Amino acid sequence: MSLIHKIAIVTGAAEGIGRGIALALAEAGAALAVCDRDAGLLEETRQLIASRDRPCFAMAFDLRDITALQGFVDAAGTAFDGIDILVNNAAVMPASRLDTLSDDTVDLVLQINLKAPILLTRAVLPWMSKRGGGSIIHMASVTAHLGFPDVAVYGATKGALLSLARGHAIELAPQGIRVNSVSPGTVDSPMLHRFVQEHAADPLAALRAFDSIHPRGKVASIAEVAAVFTFLASDAAANITGTDIRCDGGFCVLGRQPTN
Repeated sequence: MSLIHKIAIVTGAAEGIGRGIALALAEAGAALAVCDRDAGLLEETRQLIASRDRPCFAMAFDLRDITALQGFVDAAGTAFDGIDILVNNAAVMPASRLDTLSDDTVDLVLQINLKAPILLTRAVLPWMSKRGGGSIIHMASVTAHLGFPDVAVYGATKGALLSLARGHAIELAPQGIRVNSVSPGTVDSPMLHRFVQEHAADPLAALRAFDSIHPRGKVASIAEVAAVFTFLASDAAANITGTDIRCDGGFCVLGRQPTN
């Protein structure tokens, strides 16, 4: 799964799964362009990539800023003379019941989780065409496959990414561009720990509950999820497009939620 001579963009790369994916791609040989809103944490990611002797371009901005989004892609494409891989990882997951859901929250989730991946996909097209093709990978979720209270809008955006990948896989195939998605289950990430701190009466019990609902007995590590992205980004996945890979430890098969 070598990515030597490949150029990859990873969004939401300041910490957690996004950082893990960026580091995994760097370790496979790719040069990286990374972005996030948090400039301080993003700089840490850039330094970690540099410590692996891989080039890295980093830019802090909000994905709702369309001008900055396009500028980031073009700056990365110019710096590296093309783009081979796009990982649309950045997402927000505010929890709210329908009767208290604000218009601003709906707009935020739709703009970051769905609109930004669409615009990023469009933005990389000329740079991927210059390289003769590429691989676009959307970060989806088991929430695209199952119903969850309080995060239904988040789940709707993840379900939309599955459909987006299928449609663009057909549309972009003549250009040599593959488009896929990955649906992790629960991942041992900063997002998970913040979620249980904010919403669980007993965060430790909630973490154990998340472990218990995965048939393998534990949630995924960041490295386990990042490995799937590395595979899909590589030529080893040359015949895979329009596909969603559930990297969920059997969670969707078991199909129930934690009660703590």
